[in-house]
Amino acid sequence: MARPRIITRLAAVAVVTLVGAGGCAFESAGSGVAGRPPASGVATATGASAAAGPAERAAAAVDTTTTVPATVTATTTKAATGCPTGEHQREVEKYLAKLGGFGTITVDGKQSATDCAAIKKFQSRYGIKPVQGRAGPTTYSVAKRLASTDTRRCKAGAGLTFCVDLTHQTVWAMRDGKVVMAPTITRTGMRGYRTPAGTYRVNLHERKEWSDPYRVWLPYWQRFVRGIGFHETTTYIHNTAIGSHGCVNLLPADAVKLYGLGKVGTRVYVFGRRPGT
Repeated sequence: MARPRIITRLAAVAVVTLVGAGGCAFESAGSGVAGRPPASGVATATGASAAAGPAERAAAAVDTTTTVPATVTATTTKAATGCPTGEHQREVEKYLAKLGGFGTITVDGKQSATDCAAIKKFQSRYGIKPVQGRAGPTTYSVAKRLASTDTRRCKAGAGLTFCVDLTHQTVWAMRDGKVVMAPTITRTGMRGYRTPAGTYRVNLHERKEWSDPYRVWLPYWQRFVRGIGFHETTTYIHNTAIGSHGCVNLLPADAVKLYGLGKVGTRVYVFGRRPGT
């Protein structure tokens, strides 16, 4: 009888491996609150985020995670206000003026006290580090993605719909065709783990879920297809050198808000494609 038990165990391992591949949590996962991780499990990143190495963590510490085109010279100058001026000053001013809600902005490419305050507020809202008012590559990228997001592209009908724009890497919520949570930034599946486009429904809604494949907790978990769902990320979301294993990573405050809106059955519409995947 010993041999059949060995074969059964090997078969079970193979099934677990196949089910968990490419997702953040198992398809059959139950309540993460009731479940317990292995005693040796250490949460070093969210289930949707690949682990960053020392070089990546260093790069993620400042507003330089987006590659600057070779034709652009990265420069920083001190304005009369004492706030640094980045190489994307005018573009960031333009996008923030379009977005609104961050204070007085003058679109002239020149740093001012009010421009700096508005940029700092924007950086603080979207978790961009450091918060110093400098219009660097990450601030530029995030502002452009948000300003370019067209909420009308989400096919939201009656009721609540979570919208995921893979192309611009943004997320928002609509109810009966009206925006109830403004677009925010996300980081979805990296190369080899592309987040699938389509229309889905939230099928698991848990305050905290354990990811067996990646051995980490997934805060504010809302699964919508296979082992893929929305959840809070614990890594620097603007480090584009890494990505998720298919999940939709969110900043802490955004994960909490989306979780508060959603429930099992909430419609999810995912469209576009993340660049590079």
